[in-house]
Amino acid sequence: MPRPIGQRHTTHGRRTPAQKMKVFPGSASVDLTREICKELGIKPGKVKYKKFANDNTFCSIQENVRECDVFLVQTSVRPVNDNLMEALIMIDALVRASAKRITMVMPYYAYSRSDKKDRPRIPITASLVARILETAGADRLLTMDLHAEQIQGFFSVPVDQLVAKPIVARYFSKLKIKNPVVVAPDAGSARRSGAYAERLKYPLAIIDKRRDKITGKLKIHGVVGDVKGHNAIILDDEINSGGSIIRAIETVIEAGAKDVYAGCTHPVFSPDALKKLENTEVKEIVVTNTVPIFDKGRKNKLKVLSVAPLFARSVHSIHTGTSVSRHFK
Repeated sequence: MPRPIGQRHTTHGRRTPAQKMKVFPGSASVDLTREICKELGIKPGKVKYKKFANDNTFCSIQENVRECDVFLVQTSVRPVNDNLMEALIMIDALVRASAKRITMVMPYYAYSRSDKKDRPRIPITASLVARILETAGADRLLTMDLHAEQIQGFFSVPVDQLVAKPIVARYFSKLKIKNPVVVAPDAGSARRSGAYAERLKYPLAIIDKRRDKITGKLKIHGVVGDVKGHNAIILDDEINSGGSIIRAIETVIEAGAKDVYAGCTHPVFSPDALKKLENTEVKEIVVTNTVPIFDKGRKNKLKVLSVAPLFARSVHSIHTGTSVSRHFK
């Protein structure tokens, strides 16, 4: 039976890399951390979080981390600000406990949609998050499917961006969908959807959707490409309120598509989003577990794919100094 990732024999009494690596969960990613650690063949690090009566966050590391290679797993999910602050406090605690290196593992990056200044007098909060993570003491970032790849440039420390494409594409390939077409929900998603189409060897269509920069209102002008008689797969990086993806589902059905599948990497799902999605004619909603799903929708059409094996292999590669990109194939 093969040993878990990272498990090595000890030689000459020296500590092995696996013994010096520790993975701690933030309170927003307890289940995912447990899965990652199971893949690695180690136990999650022990930490206690609590809120004081004055609403201040406190954490306490429950084991020695001196000279250890530490990975802190904390995704961005409601309440976003509390979870981000918790991660910063944990990083500070690890710095003060003399951890040798701290890798912030943030599967869904906080404030990733605030990546540019597209109108006057607004912040670029994704850049601010990068600066405060570094200031707190993070030595590198491990994340997945950033909303905009330029976010990597906001950091002066190394950033490893994983992609969910192999996991999601493998699932759809196994479904053996007849007469498929990958549909980008808007022009901004065309590159990402095109990568899926290329990997799956499916044709690509694009919904011509435009959003008013001031009001935020959407207007759809049609579909570029052929979806009539096809089974459509609509893919995006995240689903929040569900409004955009629901409009996309309705648009391709009006254009003559048969079965419609929807998918994303990050199922942010604001309240009632999943219920609204399941009330559409969508056949299945395929997501990953970068974000825990709190929406109390029916979940009958929901399929959750685990990213834990990919994160575990990447954590092991960072720890041992081997290539992370080889895991994207």
